[in-house]
Amino acid sequence: MRSSSPPGLRSARSRAAALLACLAVLTACGTVQQTALPGTSATTGSPAESGAGRGTPGPGAPTSTTEVDVERDGIEPATVTAVRYAAHDTYDRVVVDLKGGVPGYTVKWADELMEDASGQPIDVHGGAYLQLTLFPANAHDDDGAPTWAGGPIYPAKLTNLTDVVRTGDFEGRVGIGLVLARKAGFQVKEQGGPSRLVIDVAH
Repeated sequence: MRSSSPPGLRSARSRAAALLACLAVLTACGTVQQTALPGTSATTGSPAESGAGRGTPGPGAPTSTTEVDVERDGIEPATVTAVRYAAHDTYDRVVVDLKGGVPGYTVKWADELMEDASGQPIDVHGGAYLQLTLFPANAHDDDGAPTWAGGPIYPAKLTNLTDVVRTGDFEGRVGIGLVLARKAGFQVKEQGGPSRLVIDVAH
């Protein structure tokens, strides 16, 4: 049995029906939009694209593992008032809050973390250790009361930064150890108003 419609008309009607079906599907599905919970950010792309789950750093993450040594002679000792830390998309950030100007400092890789005064090893375990030393600096006031409360081990439990350790407050030097899951690139930045020293460590 043949159709009552001419072949050309049947073809046009078929194309029109297919187009309407596609439009209906698109209208029903809508537009996919990625959102993030408060305090987090949406991440697009596969782990290979975003840098997650691989040895290479993601976009915006520091890449240098070179140690840092900054000398500042003839300045008044700074006082460490707090050390804060938080995870970002591709790096973990440590912020050292200071009263006074930013003093001299070194950031060096260590085989393990040691107490500055006694030289005894500190019982923390990680895949790598960064030792920050501030000088001249104190983490106590004129009466000897601590200005950086708590510790000496502060669990961070971030992507790469697992712990922050106060390794010392001795003879005008304050030691801050970063316990990492793995060795990774880092960068150090000085900020003012109020004075802060910022260390970003790649995931």
